[in-house]
Amino acid sequence: MKYYIIGDEDTVLGFEMVGVRGRTATNENEAALAFSEALEDRDIGIIIISEAIADLIRHQVDQYMFTMQFPLIVEIPDRNGRMEGKPGLREMVNAAIGIKI
Repeated sequence: MKYYIIGDEDTVLGFEMVGVRGRTATNENEAALAFSEALEDRDIGIIIISEAIADLIRHQVDQYMFTMQFPLIVEIPDRNGRMEGKPGLREMVNAAIGIKI
C-alpha cells in the first residue's frame, strides 16, 4: 500500500523528501486531475490532500469519502496552518473513537 500527496508545492516537496510521491495542484482543474489519477492507481491506499486543495474539489472529495472505502482520504493543513472551522487531528480522533484523549 502506497501513500500519495496532493497539495501546494511546499507540502508535496516535504512529503517527497520522505519517499511519498505526489502531485502539486494550484487550481481546481489540477486538483481534480491529480485526485482522479490517484484514485485510478490501485496501489495507493492513502491519499493525503491539503485542506485548501480539498476545498477546491470538495464535491469530489466528499462524494468519494461517503461512498467508497478505499483508499483512505486524509486532509491535512498546509504550510499556512489549519483552515478556520476545520477540526484538528485530536478532535477528529476523539470523534472517531468516542474517547477523549
